[in-house]
Amino acid sequence: MSEAQTPQNKDRTLEQALTNKIIDDYFDNSESWLRAILRMCIFSLAHLDGKPVFVVECPNQAVAKRLSRKTYPFRGIVYYLTDYLDGQDRTLFCYQEPKSATWCCFDTSTHSWKNVSNLQAPTASTDSQ
Repeated sequence: MSEAQTPQNKDRTLEQALTNKIIDDYFDNSESWLRAILRMCIFSLAHLDGKPVFVVECPNQAVAKRLSRKTYPFRGIVYYLTDYLDGQDRTLFCYQEPKSATWCCFDTSTHSWKNVSNLQAPTASTDSQ
């Protein structure tokens, strides 16, 4: 989501391939509409306020809002991908505001929408020596 998280911002084919694999494996028995809109998204793990969070980057507000109403299937996938994620099942469904380039996210831990600008991938930290 952030420049630090997406060093090759224009080429996210690996992330998209992994997302598609997760959709094929985990959402195989889900409704076809859910699988179809998930294929427009990219899944990633990040940190927010020092805690891990599962992020679903959506292409637009409509997709993010639709997924934010269907959070239950994502609880299991967070456990599956993260080994229980320290007891949290926190997921963010995000879309980027076209005019301001900020991310607006639905946070399942608070069941509310918020602007997020400080998501960091766990491997995004760099030494500035």
